[in-house]
Amino acid sequence: MTRARLLLLLGGVLLVAVVAAVAIGSVAIPPLDVARIVAGAGGRKPGWEAIVWSVRLPRTVTASTAGAALGLAGLEMQTLFRNPLADPSILGVTAGASLGVAVLVLGANATGFSFLQHIGRVGNLGLAGAGALGAALVLSLVLFAARRIPGRVTVLIIGVMVGYVAAAIVSVLTHFSSLEAIRHFQAWSEGGFRGTTWNQLRVMVPVLAFGGLGVAALVKPLDALLLGDRYAASLGIDVRRARLLIIATSALLAGAVTVFCGPIAFLGIAVPHVARTVMGDARHNVLLPAVVLIGASVALVCDILAQLPGSDRTLPLNGVTALVGAPIVISLLIRRRPEIAA
Repeated sequence: MTRARLLLLLGGVLLVAVVAAVAIGSVAIPPLDVARIVAGAGGRKPGWEAIVWSVRLPRTVTASTAGAALGLAGLEMQTLFRNPLADPSILGVTAGASLGVAVLVLGANATGFSFLQHIGRVGNLGLAGAGALGAALVLSLVLFAARRIPGRVTVLIIGVMVGYVAAAIVSVLTHFSSLEAIRHFQAWSEGGFRGTTWNQLRVMVPVLAFGGLGVAALVKPLDALLLGDRYAASLGIDVRRARLLIIATSALLAGAVTVFCGPIAFLGIAVPHVARTVMGDARHNVLLPAVVLIGASVALVCDILAQLPGSDRTLPLNGVTALVGAPIVISLLIRRRPEIAA
């Protein structure tokens, strides 16, 4: 099958996943009724229109854009560090966003200010702002190190150490916080695509689109870096500048997703491997559209499973992503041809 047909097939899979994500839930809505509601014709039963527009469509848009963004960020990190286990969290940006939320929720509580009393007024917007500040702080530290340190491995180690420091601070804050505050922070840290509003999506989607365009502009440097820094430099590429841009775009994508959705595990590692296996190619002009389509589809499928269709209960999203994706990736890696390995 040609690569164009493979991409068309992946686009069809994504379309099915989108329809299923909107139709399936605690209340099942037939796909034809979903189409009628989206077209503005209204639903056959009271409440269906509100469910689709206020709950399921925002969740579907959030899941698809977040999955695509994490896949792109993971692909960049695996290429930059030439490490198949690299993912967006390796730079510590995810930990920085978690630290920002922890300071708001746990730190305020530990110092006597009951943030939870004001959560109705601050809500997800306050959490997003705190996470953005934490992610920006860590990104600034990593970029500062990347500009002054030539070795990519050293930058990697610094990112990991920053992540450990952030996790340690969160642990200390947890020790002095109330059970209510800890439960609230734990709910956020489990990750999820629920609760994102259209107003938040007006910020999240353009930011992720900007980051995605940045990745697309780096196709040539990413291809060259697959063969090493010296080869990239021989092609006239400014390796240090390219590395800074790759780190910045990856951190922007991962940080924005974490800010609005909490830390989402596994997708950044898994999606690039699936894309390489499906496309049979390591070139980034081939992988980027495949990663976007596969990342969005996998995120939607995991979200559907986490909703426990037909039930009012839900599962932690990060548990579902690992349970569903890990066996698939292991199987693909075992069967994958050596020439397309990362």
